[in-house]
Amino acid sequence: MKRHRLPPGPSGYPIIGNFPLGARDPLKLFTEWSRQYGDIFYYRAFTIRVFFLNHPDLIESVLVSRTGDFIKGRGLQANRRLFGNGLLTSEGDFWRRQRRLCQPSFHRDRVEAYGGVMVEFAERMLAGWRDGEIRDLYREMSQLTLEIVAKVLFGAEAGGMIKDARRAIGPIMEFNTRGWSLMPFLRYLPTPLNLRYWLAVRRLERIVQAILHEHKGAEGGEDLLSALRQARDENGNGMSERQLRDEVMTLLLAGHETTALALCWTFYLLACNPMVEGRIREETQRVLGARLPQASDLARLPYAGGVVKESLRLYPPAYAIARVAARDLSVGGFCVPKGSSLVMSQWVTHRDPRYFENPEAFIPERWTDEFSKRLPSFAYFPFGGGPRVCIGASFAMVEAALLLVTILKKFHFELMPSQTISPVPAITLHPGDELKVILHKHQPGNAAPG
Repeated sequence: MKRHRLPPGPSGYPIIGNFPLGARDPLKLFTEWSRQYGDIFYYRAFTIRVFFLNHPDLIESVLVSRTGDFIKGRGLQANRRLFGNGLLTSEGDFWRRQRRLCQPSFHRDRVEAYGGVMVEFAERMLAGWRDGEIRDLYREMSQLTLEIVAKVLFGAEAGGMIKDARRAIGPIMEFNTRGWSLMPFLRYLPTPLNLRYWLAVRRLERIVQAILHEHKGAEGGEDLLSALRQARDENGNGMSERQLRDEVMTLLLAGHETTALALCWTFYLLACNPMVEGRIREETQRVLGARLPQASDLARLPYAGGVVKESLRLYPPAYAIARVAARDLSVGGFCVPKGSSLVMSQWVTHRDPRYFENPEAFIPERWTDEFSKRLPSFAYFPFGGGPRVCIGASFAMVEAALLLVTILKKFHFELMPSQTISPVPAITLHPGDELKVILHKHQPGNAAPG
């Protein structure tokens, strides 16, 4: 491609250009650049050209109208050893086939049927909590959502795998906070961090193999894994064990991690805004009384739903989406060479004052039907969009709302003092090392906290 005018952007250093993922606060830096340079800006990280898109129309063009011009971004490619050729990383006709096979398990009626299991597992967790205890909220939510996804999607009991999964996720997230993991020649060096990453992947593989082995003896199941085992292509061939491994790994991690983080950030925001929590309790008491929630109740709990939406706006677990140009093309009036990265950040766009008044504030009340209708489609996209929109979006929203209401019926959380909670961008948006809270048991009839 001939040399063409580039979008505005920050000046970089010789050779390395700009390396924002190595900055102390990448999210703050991206936000500052977006406000300074506008709807599309450019920077170079070593040999990688990056075009950063900040306008809903540009984001929609990449994710929806021109999706065939792009492939998945380098961050997921860096984790191909982990996810294999599953839904997150596969492309083209193969991806479309796998998506069609998985889609029925995420239809709305099927997801609502999972609601009873979600509430049951939450009740089981709460039975072990005591008033005044200190708990790591991320650990608790991660364990809960892992148990749920293992049960409803794979028919497996996750009890024995929790400890191993927890030990593995830490090094994987640490690996992905290092921007140099995007460079193939660096991520294969035998550094201590790389070695911990590979060991973590092997540990997760053992968990997945145990799920597959346990499931193989079960006949006639109605879970997702049963459907994948029974599926046949036009030649009568079933899915290989390797492909089953890739899909189970992808859905196990993506299916529990994002919801766990959404709940963590929601409870963090509620601890900082007790009046909002009080309104959820009032709505829940009015609609449910003493009984536990069901998926069919969620339509009558709009404020709780608005709390989840607002939490996903401020702290989206998927804080950015990247694509790689599959050919030379034009975006926003600028020529984008083949192989360039295009980045679209939910963190940045969700906090854009053009679309959200008082964008840094936690205001669940903003999510009225009227507001949602007039909001540009890709001003808010916590689950991505287009053909590759997150397959589990409805699953995550139902699960988050049900678990939120179930937990708040019995407990509220006080943040442990003297801890700094700062979002850490890895594969997903993490609350740092820990998010410790003090449990306070809620007695029916008591005034809401705050």
